[in-house]
Amino acid sequence: MRILPTIAILAGLFVAACGSPDSGSEMGAGNGQTLTIYSSRHYDSDYALYEAFEEETGVTVEVIEADGDLLVERISAAGDRNPADVIITADAGRLWRAEQAGLFAPVSSEILEARVPESMRHPDGLWFAVSTRARIIVYAEERVDAGALTGYASLADPAFRGRVCARSSGNVYNISLLAALIDRWGADAAQQWAQGVAANFAREPLGGDSDQIRAVAAGECDVAIVNHYYFARLAGEEPAVTEGLAIYWPNAEPGVHVNISGMGVSRNAPNPELARQFLEFAVSDRAQRFFAELTNEYPAVASVTYENAVLDELGDFQADPLAATVLGENQAEAQRLFDRAGWQ
Repeated sequence: MRILPTIAILAGLFVAACGSPDSGSEMGAGNGQTLTIYSSRHYDSDYALYEAFEEETGVTVEVIEADGDLLVERISAAGDRNPADVIITADAGRLWRAEQAGLFAPVSSEILEARVPESMRHPDGLWFAVSTRARIIVYAEERVDAGALTGYASLADPAFRGRVCARSSGNVYNISLLAALIDRWGADAAQQWAQGVAANFAREPLGGDSDQIRAVAAGECDVAIVNHYYFARLAGEEPAVTEGLAIYWPNAEPGVHVNISGMGVSRNAPNPELARQFLEFAVSDRAQRFFAELTNEYPAVASVTYENAVLDELGDFQADPLAATVLGENQAEAQRLFDRAGWQ
């Protein structure tokens, strides 16, 4: 397995776009023995997945990594000479952007359709979820009465004025959450919520999800909204940070907002059948356990069992069954609402 950094994606796509006769061999595409993956993910679970696929098939996996938005832009720029077989990215919003750019080819697979829930795959087979992450509320047990939390709406309650931490509104995780709330509550109520949360900020949005958790631990704020796996990772690796903190599952109907990481076959894949085989392997029991045991994500295939004491300690929750496609369809409106709300 070869992992190439962002600089390689720029060079590789430039070579491909220029039509070099050596581009196929350089990128490992077209020979039937190398699968070229373009991914915005950089987790141990993914590397284990690639190695397991190589072990299972004897195929060489070559991975080129880049930021999610950059990934879409650069593959789009390469056009028909895009050398990717498989495209992987985190968040339904980014999958939607890649879909809108015409980067995916439809895949028909009984295995994928049987194992991936309908709400977590594109209706035309353009992409399929491989893992999920829940958007939760983290709070300081000594400073917050758990009974004061009744759902995502709680974050906009004036009782939490000056007590909320969050990352920027430009973050795709927050955009997808608001996209879901638009579907749940309607645009007017969703904007009022965004305004209420912005009015409750303890500080201007900054940093990533782990930074929000650390801010609650440090007393900079009392509650924060984060993806569950950031909390699970800190609980496992730096338990002193999460000591005194608890998580609240916003289970109020229709349930906790859940986002996905997904993958699809590239529209111009040199090895489309091999790419389909990789997608099917990614939803096998063996591969699905990687996401839970190595990255603290939840498997997309609900029947898969895994061993992860930290995830077990987080408890059970009720997931919002909203189709992941809606998160992409509503993201432009969500960003507009954030901007109007003054959520920076």
